[in-house]
Amino acid sequence: MSTQNIDTTAPVIVRLATTVDAPAATLWAVHTDVEAWPQWNPDVESVRRDGPLDGPGASFTWRTHGLEITSTVRELVPGARIVWGGPANGIEGVHVWAFDETGDGRVTVRTEESWSGAPVAAMPEVMEQALRESLERWLGHLKAEAERRAGGTAH
Repeated sequence: MSTQNIDTTAPVIVRLATTVDAPAATLWAVHTDVEAWPQWNPDVESVRRDGPLDGPGASFTWRTHGLEITSTVRELVPGARIVWGGPANGIEGVHVWAFDETGDGRVTVRTEESWSGAPVAAMPEVMEQALRESLERWLGHLKAEAERRAGGTAH
């Protein structure tokens, strides 16, 4: 199986990571239950799965910041990695999420996303800042929800 990655030639690339005090299974369940995102991530207005989220080709449509996005899964390694991407308003996004157990009951979540397309090329600095802030918030909300479900304390 080939590993899917972000577009390393894109004008905007953001890479972030955080460590979560929750079991990997809990974190994976929170993150891949896409229809529940609006319950814990206030930046997501709605999500509709177009079928089971069970592998490459699965898709879901979601709204964030007034923008409707249809994301298609490109790679799925249960419990460890999910990659999705798709176009939205002239922006082609590719988003990689990786979940690595640290051995002490915690998980390091790594996310990287690339954006390309005319709107991005026109304003790369603005777009990079918007993406960075969005992903920082997403990681914070994901950490808080996974730790809440695991009975831990969010930091």
